[in-house]
Amino acid sequence: MRLAFPFAFLRIVRHRDAIGTDLAPDEAVALDAPDTPLQAALAAAVAGDHAPARELLAATRTHAQWERRDAYVSRLARTALHHDGWLENWVQESPGDPDAILVVADFQLQQAWRIRTDAGAEEVEHDRFQAFFALLEDAVPVIGAAAELNPADPVPWRIALTHARGIQAPREVFDAYLAEAEARDPHHSGCHQQALQYLCAKWFGSHEEMFRYAERVAASAPPGSKLHALPLRAALEYRLSAQDGPDGPDPYGPRTEAALTRALGLSGSYPAGEREAAGFRNELALMLIMDDRPAEALDAFRAIGVHATEFPWARLGDPLTEFLEARSDVRIDLASQTPFFRRPPEPPATGTDAPDWAELAPRTVAIVPAPPAEVAQAALLCGYSLRTAPAGEGSSYVEVVPEAVRGRRAALLPEEPLTSAAETFTTGESWPALVLHRAPGRSSVTALHQGRTHATHTWHTESPTPDHAEVRATAQSLADLYRQADPRPLAHILRSTGDPAGHQEDLVTALGLPPVPPGFGGETQVLGELPGARVLARRGLLAGMRDTMSTGSGGHPPEPRPPRTPVWLLIRTLMLLVLAPAAAFAWWSPQIGWFRSSLLSGAALYVAASLTGALRRRGHATA
Repeated sequence: MRLAFPFAFLRIVRHRDAIGTDLAPDEAVALDAPDTPLQAALAAAVAGDHAPARELLAATRTHAQWERRDAYVSRLARTALHHDGWLENWVQESPGDPDAILVVADFQLQQAWRIRTDAGAEEVEHDRFQAFFALLEDAVPVIGAAAELNPADPVPWRIALTHARGIQAPREVFDAYLAEAEARDPHHSGCHQQALQYLCAKWFGSHEEMFRYAERVAASAPPGSKLHALPLRAALEYRLSAQDGPDGPDPYGPRTEAALTRALGLSGSYPAGEREAAGFRNELALMLIMDDRPAEALDAFRAIGVHATEFPWARLGDPLTEFLEARSDVRIDLASQTPFFRRPPEPPATGTDAPDWAELAPRTVAIVPAPPAEVAQAALLCGYSLRTAPAGEGSSYVEVVPEAVRGRRAALLPEEPLTSAAETFTTGESWPALVLHRAPGRSSVTALHQGRTHATHTWHTESPTPDHAEVRATAQSLADLYRQADPRPLAHILRSTGDPAGHQEDLVTALGLPPVPPGFGGETQVLGELPGARVLARRGLLAGMRDTMSTGSGGHPPEPRPPRTPVWLLIRTLMLLVLAPAAAFAWWSPQIGWFRSSLLSGAALYVAASLTGALRRRGHATA
């Protein structure tokens, strides 16, 4: 076996957790998360009220905010795929509303592409193609009406360009649509992105034509425009093409490098965590990974923050999973390249307006049908600091207490912290734990018992009604775990849509558990003000084993010792300065026997270990 692998593995174990410490936590990352106004409109639409969506799009039309309008229309149309009653009511109430007709046009196109799927033409069944073309034919008058009702709007022409690609329209039709779009807004990124797709090699153009178009559009774009990233989109499309690549020098290598340089400059002009820049920054991160530039890819992930996007990660698999795995792989790659005894590079300094990722993370709490003292005793070896609080008779609330420095075991656990802790403190116990997560627009539950997950479910504001068989299996698992005779009420709650937080609370009640703690979903820590709340400080492995064996089953484990005083540290330091040279001299001198040399060495090692442990505890206390 080559020696490079074990050395790289040791470097990964040592450095991985120190690299990318300023990245947004995995649990805070959301896929195509809408902004606040759109989130409110989507929630109302799912509940059957189209008024917020109507007001939102009317404002974008009045103020000619075409980029924002395009994004809002696309998201509302996608929501209508699963909850379309509100859109039908809107059209019936206002049949001449240009905003309603525009959403219908995009909805019909998305419905058609959903039936066709993203598979290659040779993989799509004949029946699907027939349905696809039929729906595209039905969309023609709607797209025309949307363009006529608001002649200044470029968004209907973005939809028309997508439609032209679907019906395999000839070049003169595509050119006419593109000219209409540019006449209304020559720098509308949605229109140019759709044109780029038409011109790429897998549709009706070539790599050369695609690059040439992207470079021409970027060259004429105003400073700061997202169109400066259009060559990056072309380069990514080229790299993701089905071809394995050229045998010799890459003919598009210089153009790809130029596209990366342009996109890096554009990314630097936007603040970190900017939602508007998330689209091309996600493309930039993937391109840098493919170009074997992990340090720059990590910077791109820093700039992305919590805003993962469906494209380009959906081309690789499940988009959110692919995003998180790619980010983790970059950290591992950099850790493997960092010399073992060298500190990893410090993250770049951020200003006072840097996003607070902890504030964006989902709120998490667990409900455990066991008293706090019993939970605390079981959680001694979980690797996290926890806060417990009584939750009625015989039950507990549990939350993770954030720490500036994570423990080594916690650093090696990939799951969300409280879920990881629950896997540990439910092992060997008769009771389960229900971990609740809550974030804007989504809530979830995870039921754990005997150290493994038995059931999990997530409600999204926009989600379609989940699969019946999957919901029935989850409900049965929860009913078995919490001794519920009839799983059907649980299944009804799991199939509910539109109010994630309310459905989560309904499920907790149906399982016979204490109610969700007050304030959950707001502040990051909600148990501190509850009567009887106590913190179980994280233990080291040996300390946790000692407390596990020494603490009675009815008591709360003792708190770790307080940090040593400066006088204690000074005395031990002086002792070490004396004992270490004495031990070295003893082993070197032939007059001193092995027994006394061993005693001196043992004393020096003992003092060094106690001093190191005291300094570490002091560092954690001041962090």
